[in-house]
Amino acid sequence: MKAIVCKQFGPPSELSFEEVASVTPGENEVLVSVNACSVNFPDTLIIQGLYQFKPDLPFTPGSDISGVVKEVGEGVKHVKPGDEVFGFVVNGGFAEEVIVPKNACFKKPPQMDFPIAASFMMAYGTSYHALKDRAKLLKDETLLVLGASGGVGLAAVELGKLMGARVIAAASSKDKLELCKKFGADEVINYKEEDLKARIKELTKGKGADVVYDPVGGSYSEPAIRGMAWEGRYLVVGFAAGDIPKIPLNLALLKGCAIVGVFWGSFAMKTPEKNMQNTMELMTWYAQGKLKPHIHKIYPLENAPDALEEMMNREVKGKVVIGVSS
Repeated sequence: MKAIVCKQFGPPSELSFEEVASVTPGENEVLVSVNACSVNFPDTLIIQGLYQFKPDLPFTPGSDISGVVKEVGEGVKHVKPGDEVFGFVVNGGFAEEVIVPKNACFKKPPQMDFPIAASFMMAYGTSYHALKDRAKLLKDETLLVLGASGGVGLAAVELGKLMGARVIAAASSKDKLELCKKFGADEVINYKEEDLKARIKELTKGKGADVVYDPVGGSYSEPAIRGMAWEGRYLVVGFAAGDIPKIPLNLALLKGCAIVGVFWGSFAMKTPEKNMQNTMELMTWYAQGKLKPHIHKIYPLENAPDALEEMMNREVKGKVVIGVSS
């Protein structure tokens, strides 16, 4: 089968597109013929050896997949060959076939096309886990979303509105913020041009944001915390800016706030029952037309390095997807 292969840590240009050995599912595993795989910002870090964990070389990147079940291993009962599915893997998604753990493989709703299905799991799973389980976001609270035009950011904007919050979207350009408004943002902040802390205070009449959803990190994290309300919850989702910020801990004391880590991948693997419940709730909202990922662009498998470059250059709004012909 064909796959994108990372043989040494480095930029997307060093990835290769080549023939690799076919795979066979073991116990509690599903072999999926991949139709689509979305690109997530961690993919750009993993191939450079900059993520929280480093896969053994060589490896195939890509985690958020959709496709058709080709074969199932012993112990798999909920899907069968021929079923259309979507799922999550640690890596291996940028390929014609991939092994998916059974507890991370779900039947795809008939009305959901493959690119949308491949864009759903990580973005909405991460954001819903963050807002529901980690922040315990309440109706009428104020949610500030940093990096709001990205895949997880837009999902957080949508979900925040569905959960009854007032949503402030922060991003780096006018066109990105216009997209956030289309996804339900009540207010927007251009943090390239405006003082983030001052605008948060202005938009909340001095109170501050009850919950901050931060997949960006870097120089925006500290002013966002300084713009939080008393007993607020600051969600550490990721570091798309490239820098892991050092936060003065006296801010947590002064604001009585919680700094809360969000690692959806570990949550999904360690508590599959809770993740399944969240996924079913998200699927219900999708079926009702309340959720829909924004697809920025679809690249063929051999051009996956170009998709990763676009992601690294902060040019993606919503989700970019790899379309696979298998």
